[in-house]
Amino acid sequence: MPAPIAYPEHTVPHTALEDIQGLAIGLLTAAVGLTFLTYLGFITGQTAGLALIISYATGWSFGLVFTLVNLPFYAFAWKRMGAEFTLKSIGCVVALSVLVEWMPSAMRFEYLDPILGTAIFGVLTGFGLLGVFRHKGSLGGLGVIALIIQDRTGFRAGYVQLIVDAGLFAVAFFLFDSRTVLYSLFGAVILNGVIAFNHRRDRYIAN
Repeated sequence: MPAPIAYPEHTVPHTALEDIQGLAIGLLTAAVGLTFLTYLGFITGQTAGLALIISYATGWSFGLVFTLVNLPFYAFAWKRMGAEFTLKSIGCVVALSVLVEWMPSAMRFEYLDPILGTAIFGVLTGFGLLGVFRHKGSLGGLGVIALIIQDRTGFRAGYVQLIVDAGLFAVAFFLFDSRTVLYSLFGAVILNGVIAFNHRRDRYIAN
């Protein structure tokens, strides 16, 4: 039997400039993915999905709702993950809220196939989240809980989010038509799969 692969540990801390560019790229990528999703009128999981549901139901802006929904999680994140992680997460949530509000006026579609659109959403937003995670930030909410569980138990954050999403989409079947929910679920599975397969501390460890 071959020996297990030994992955090197990257212990050199990110500089402030590396953090800024990494978070900026991650947020831009995630915002583009969410723009694809909201154009199609679909939803996603986690607090972003909850914010989209409230936004569709009330007519309030996604950015405002997303920011408000995340507020209760910041105190928990400060206690469990520290000041740096919490402050970066707050900044990321605010920045993503602004980007998602602005992008529809700058990027429009004549036609977008729903399968392609949800797949692009899952891939882009998944990679965007990876970039944010790897620079010690998050997009708040249940993503914070998922990261804490992964750090404490080794159970991957992507799988935690899939379990939570299963509950959210079960509720969504009572609020939306089945087509919307199934397409949305397809995108959420891709997004969480990207995180589950790629966000591993044994492959990437940075301070």
